[in-house]
Amino acid sequence: MNLTSNYVDGYEEALVKNIVIVFLGLIINSINAMFVVTFFANPIFSRDSRYILYINLVMNDMIMIFVSVALFVMSYTLHLVNFPFCCTLLTLVSTTFMITPLNLAGMAIERFIAICKPLHHHRICTPQRTYIFIGFLWCVGAIPSLTDIIILFLTQPASFFRYPVYCYPIVVFPTKIHKDHLTYSQVIYMSLVWLILIYTYCRVLFTAKKATSRGSANKARDTILLHGVQLLLCMLSYLSPVLDYVIISNFPAHTTTLLFLVYLLTNIIPRLLSPLIYGARDQKFAKKIRERFTCKVFILKIVPS
Repeated sequence: MNLTSNYVDGYEEALVKNIVIVFLGLIINSINAMFVVTFFANPIFSRDSRYILYINLVMNDMIMIFVSVALFVMSYTLHLVNFPFCCTLLTLVSTTFMITPLNLAGMAIERFIAICKPLHHHRICTPQRTYIFIGFLWCVGAIPSLTDIIILFLTQPASFFRYPVYCYPIVVFPTKIHKDHLTYSQVIYMSLVWLILIYTYCRVLFTAKKATSRGSANKARDTILLHGVQLLLCMLSYLSPVLDYVIISNFPAHTTTLLFLVYLLTNIIPRLLSPLIYGARDQKFAKKIRERFTCKVFILKIVPS
């Protein structure tokens, strides 16, 4: 990605990078779209809070991938972008980024209730309450972005909002207050999510040890463990600034290529693993996808009368 004016890609390199990013974005969102279509085509999934939370995670990733790819392409084509439009895109990216770990925590809580409180699961985890919970997640996920915008209005003159800008967070939200707010909000959110994952994993683990039939408990334990793996993948993006600094300092001849690879590994590839970790692993979901999207061959046998 063309992050600084000191490192400019050549035409061919820029073209290849944009083709790769757009292609990966299309592949990831096409795979995710298969899960979304399968979910809405089968009413059995819309009655299960587990699948409702999962499909919210998938749709959230689709929005994030679409906006991220758009910002990447715009950084090479438009350069200067209308400030309100840029601010809207950055707000969407930031909100969807925050919702991913929160949604993982919600999925872990749902599995915890299903295993440790099985008699109350159908009463607590109803579809209506799940949709309310998802609305709450989106509100909580949007708080840091909306706070950044409020800080911007309080600290910048009116002329700051009138002119086109380079559509990067560091340009649109330039103050030290923004940087401190970003650090504190990410630490608070991630700490809360990790506490929830560790607590639910330990409780499910203890329940599995005490249960006479350990199949479902062990499966739930493995699912929560996968939530932790997915959260670690999401947290790879926190390493991006550190890796960028190391690359710029030590590999000046290959800076743009290595920065692009870091962007792929920390922001794009983890979004490809979400449907594979959860959707393809779930037998019920995988079966419905095969039924809907695999090619069927009909053989007509003609028997003489």
